[in-house]
Amino acid sequence: MKILVCGNALVKEDSLPLRLLPLLKKEFPDIGFKEFDAVEELEDEGEYLLILDTVVGIKHVKVFEDIDSFSDSPRFSLHDFDLLSYLKLLKKVGKVRKVRIIGVPAEDGEHAAFDEISLILRGMR
Repeated sequence: MKILVCGNALVKEDSLPLRLLPLLKKEFPDIGFKEFDAVEELEDEGEYLLILDTVVGIKHVKVFEDIDSFSDSPRFSLHDFDLLSYLKLLKKVGKVRKVRIIGVPAEDGEHAAFDEISLILRGMR
């Protein structure tokens, strides 16, 4: 299993997935975590994507199975706009078949988010 980890280390509200990355790598050495920033390289990652990213407007870590369920919302960086738009484009042209996003709340604490992500990942094995 490979998980693309997105976020912006310079913006507190968008940095939690990146801050959790060392803990997740240690807890799940059998999972390939890849820090990911360039949306243009998404089509090189395969037809089935699993992404860990900040999602604005949720209170707990949640798995999203359908990218079409996301609505446009205020963005913290250009990356946020590009990721959803590019995923929808790749899905429309058939380059990506399935996208699952493990959404992390922007305002969640590190320990709570880590525990919730860990439960989800154990269930995906």
